[in-house]
Amino acid sequence: MDVLIQVFLVCILAYLAYIDLKSFRLPDAITIPLLLSGIAFNSFTNMAFVKPIAAIGGALLGYFFLWALNFLYRCIKKRNGIGMGDAKLLAALGAWFGWLAIPQILFIASVFGLIGGMVWLAWNRQSHHQPFPFGPFLAIAGIIQLLWPQILQLLLQIQPT
Repeated sequence: MDVLIQVFLVCILAYLAYIDLKSFRLPDAITIPLLLSGIAFNSFTNMAFVKPIAAIGGALLGYFFLWALNFLYRCIKKRNGIGMGDAKLLAALGAWFGWLAIPQILFIASVFGLIGGMVWLAWNRQSHHQPFPFGPFLAIAGIIQLLWPQILQLLLQIQPT
């Protein structure tokens, strides 16, 4: 059953990354149910990743961190710097993995986003002032967060020759 949950999350996150790459949108019709299912999963199953309070705290911290970051950016630049779909996706990841995972997810997404953003802008021959989707990098970070125990186990089993 645990594998089915992982497959479900990887598929949903991959689909959201694809949608954001194509449309620069993360639809509420997917992010909100993902958020609610994360809280429900951690509240009502014995397979929970975190305690319910950590899931709710993760959802709140995930959303309000990116909301506040965008608010500050908007005050300075007079335009949005990040979409609220990204905030809802981070809230969903927080609901699944808890508030302690938010800094890790943001760090991984930021590193991949920095590299991926430069590639994206160069590939599309755009300047650094042009927007690029951040959702795919949040999705990648969420998948890494989900699969990290298995990845680490595989890395530890590799013996140097």
